[in-house]
Amino acid sequence: MADAFYLPDPADPNRFESTELTRGPWSPDAQHAGPPSALLGHVIERCEPRDGFQVGRVAVEILGPVPLAPLTARAEVVRSGRSVELIQATLSSERGPVMQANAWRLKLSEPELDLPVEFLPSGTRPLPTATEPEVFPSDQQIGFHTGIEYRFASGSFGRPGPAVCWIRLKYPIVAGTTPSPLERTLAAADSGNGVSSVLDWSKYLFINTDLTVTLHRQPVGEWVCLDAVTHPQPHGIGLAESALFDETGPIGRSTQTLLIAPRG
Repeated sequence: MADAFYLPDPADPNRFESTELTRGPWSPDAQHAGPPSALLGHVIERCEPRDGFQVGRVAVEILGPVPLAPLTARAEVVRSGRSVELIQATLSSERGPVMQANAWRLKLSEPELDLPVEFLPSGTRPLPTATEPEVFPSDQQIGFHTGIEYRFASGSFGRPGPAVCWIRLKYPIVAGTTPSPLERTLAAADSGNGVSSVLDWSKYLFINTDLTVTLHRQPVGEWVCLDAVTHPQPHGIGLAESALFDETGPIGRSTQTLLIAPRG
């Protein structure tokens, strides 16, 4: 098994080989959206980097199944500015674009603002101690579920409803690099609909068409926590939303629009 989700192509800095660790639960030939979202974050952060700036929001559009195949990832600044700038990134296979993202990069205040403490985000979600490995509902031996570690503080894959789940990458997103806080968050946040599922995995699909992550603070450490809830509707459109935490407190929020349909 590979020791990273993607292997960089030595001949092309924009090209990455997808490994089996990217495989998702819906098809043996398609990726979980977490790793390619993190790969988009990887190239976004390396696009004309500026000291004193930080990505505050990434909105990922999933244009179709992402194949377990070589991918090309490109990013460019499409709106530059003194305090904010917009970056667009695209992930493509040989068939064309499979994901795209818009990211706002914002200038950090220096010195920091003197804000009333009572209005700052607060609260914690304790990281549980190691327990028995959570059984992920997939018949694939290798996939995204084997490339990360789950720890549930409440809920579980076998218990429908809201959940508080901590997620840690076991491997780097790109071989030879250390996952950045943004990469860790994007990889974890796409599991909101999975950890808080309210429908039977064997009877229903609940696939997200997008992932939007807003960060008011970069996470510290390897673990990212999702305090997640899924809202399904009988007409087949749903929403999954997660409050995001690290071990010191809240870091932001994420949302996913869901297509809900019967399997088969």
